[in-house]
Amino acid sequence: MSIGIVIKGPEGLVLAADSRITLTAKPSSGRDIIVHYDNAHKVLNFAEPHKYVGAVTYGIGGIGMRSAYSFIPEFESELPNCRLSVKEFAERLSDFFMKQWKKTMPMPPDYKGPPMTFVVAGFNENEPYGRVYLIEIPQNPTPIEQHSQPGEFGITWGGQREIVDRLIRGYDERVITILKKRLNLNETQVNELRQALGPLQMQIPIQYLPLQDCVDLAIFFIRTTIDAQRLTVGIRGCGGPIDVAIITRVEGFKFIQVKQIHGELRVT
Repeated sequence: MSIGIVIKGPEGLVLAADSRITLTAKPSSGRDIIVHYDNAHKVLNFAEPHKYVGAVTYGIGGIGMRSAYSFIPEFESELPNCRLSVKEFAERLSDFFMKQWKKTMPMPPDYKGPPMTFVVAGFNENEPYGRVYLIEIPQNPTPIEQHSQPGEFGITWGGQREIVDRLIRGYDERVITILKKRLNLNETQVNELRQALGPLQMQIPIQYLPLQDCVDLAIFFIRTTIDAQRLTVGIRGCGGPIDVAIITRVEGFKFIQVKQIHGELRVT
């Protein structure tokens, strides 16, 4: 499942994700085997003139036998040779992956499995603050803007989000589901419950945080998730190196830390 985070701050955008991909091997006989690989690329960047946009992906790790990252050259070949707005870019990304999904993974219209999620973030020309859009393939392909009000900043996160939920919200989202079922709550009562739990939320002054602090915050959430899974019982879907990038209005996309392909490490 992984964990992906995008932070919209006043000085720029931070995109971060772990590197683990989890697969279920199905031997001809015996029980299914869960296996992990720790070098997946989930923070995506794009060539000129699209360097002012990036994306984080989480959820289903691929379409058919291919990862989201492996499709990027084909996606870029379909882009116009001009700078797009972040919304236009997100719409084109969504259209491309919906087309790949329909071609490779024919599923019933009422498919209820986990989506392939993209959080597209970037800067429009001549705008002071970034834009963030959420896309879920195949259920919700229309990009939905996050933190869309003027001067609004915030964090978008997903995947195996239980640990980050507890850190930011003060409770696991499953608490709401459990209480709704146990107490037979209607939607109005559920909304009242959420409001009552509001004071538990971690007080993070995103609107004042420098870009470096936003980077530190993203790493903190992902590292804590990885360490918590390592030390507890459950699906360890998050792991491997943490890739982190920033997008600024002036310089565009820039990796702050990113894993590299290498040969055998030698100790001297």
